[in-house]
Amino acid sequence: MRRLTWWRLRRRLAAMQVVVLDVDGVLTDGGLWYGPEGELIKRFDVRDGLGIRLLQHAGLEVAFLSGGRGGATEVRAQQLGIRHCLVGAKDKPVALAGLRQQLGVTAEQIVFVGDDVNDLALQGAVGLLVATADAAAPLRRRADAVLRRNGGHGAVRELAERLLQARGLWAQLSREGWRDRND
Repeated sequence: MRRLTWWRLRRRLAAMQVVVLDVDGVLTDGGLWYGPEGELIKRFDVRDGLGIRLLQHAGLEVAFLSGGRGGATEVRAQQLGIRHCLVGAKDKPVALAGLRQQLGVTAEQIVFVGDDVNDLALQGAVGLLVATADAAAPLRRRADAVLRRNGGHGAVRELAERLLQARGLWAQLSREGWRDRND
């Protein structure tokens, strides 16, 4: 498959209303750390978090969609004001269809970021399927676009900037900065 350049995707990016993110391998580097009591510890990139806040401020809905569980994902979602944190989703296309119906959007208005072969099941169920730079080779080959950054190391922030650029909002943000005014 011939992957589209970000420039060619610009119009489609501007039409996106919902950003759905896999968690392990996208918002994290995919590593799982366990504390002495067996509690799961995950590392999230703070710049990805700001990217999410910028998307929310621009009016996009952001959701987490993960087959895993563990508590850290839910805590991070709460910190970022994520209203749709779908964890333990064994059938991602079914979970996504429910989210789409709940939000009243079409598949073409959703961009999904994944990192492994289980995320290929969402191809055709979203307007854009995006892979992290370190995603599994089959996903990188079939994704509409591949980010330059690895999961857990700025991939979400990179996508946020591309979405904001496509909407004509990034130039002002990068020139004037941003303040969270709780609006």
